[in-house]
Amino acid sequence: MTAPNGVLLVDKPAGVTSHTVVAMARRQLGTRKVGHAGTLDPMATGLMVLGVGPATRLLTFLVGLDKTYETTIALGASTITDDAEGDVVETADASSITQEAVAAAVVPLTGDIEQVPSAVSAIKVDGKRSYARVRAGEDVALTARPVTVSRFELGPLRPGALASIDAVVDCTSGTYIRALARDLGAALGVGGHLTALRRTKVGPFGLEDAVAADAIVPEGMLRPVDVASRVLPVVTLGDEDARLLANGRRPRTDAEGIVAAVHDGELVGIARGEGGRLHPVANLGVAAADQAAKDAATEADA
Repeated sequence: MTAPNGVLLVDKPAGVTSHTVVAMARRQLGTRKVGHAGTLDPMATGLMVLGVGPATRLLTFLVGLDKTYETTIALGASTITDDAEGDVVETADASSITQEAVAAAVVPLTGDIEQVPSAVSAIKVDGKRSYARVRAGEDVALTARPVTVSRFELGPLRPGALASIDAVVDCTSGTYIRALARDLGAALGVGGHLTALRRTKVGPFGLEDAVAADAIVPEGMLRPVDVASRVLPVVTLGDEDARLLANGRRPRTDAEGIVAAVHDGELVGIARGEGGRLHPVANLGVAAADQAAKDAATEADA
């Protein structure tokens, strides 16, 4: 029996954790070797990228891809979590806020910015998750970090004492959309928080190719070679060079930097071109698939 090997695009539903989605994939595919390229909060929906079998080794090269989100921001209330799941800590009448004011407040939150992550995040502070410290009653002050928001596109403002507005955000990995909502509300002087969040793109991968979390099948997986070739430069190898690389050797090359090494339409692995040689970084070829099959057989016998 061939162990599953590929990348899954999954549309996460609201109200479940990313860990639950991974568990669902493991159960439906009959393997424990499933990982992810980035989580979503339980309230959030949308695209999760999962690696299955040897293709979990590709996740390292997918984690840092840019993301696109569709979001709804409430103006006029701040919460402890910067989203609708946390207790409201402060309110202010937002009925005087205008579309023009929101548009002006978005400008400093666009481009290369220094962002303070939400305190209720998975960032570790002295070895302990920030969200755990907050829930234990501690005051947590996280350090600002550089992120890039290349698009912060607003929809029409829905005015009121608690106003709301939809937005589409393109950003680098590591950007906290909850923090954008918080900072937008703070800039307007009324507080703000996230009420809806949907991730629609991860790098070149979109929701249009995703499957529901309860409808995962092996046939829905993307081939490792198709995924790697969409995010990395491709180097095509001949028979001998493919054999050398698959066995941890360093064939000659003109390539520089991280590349997808392909032979006969299949992904041999990820390699780094340097000094005229291809240096193996991650083996995803036949040897890796054979090892995954052995692991699956061991699990079945256990």
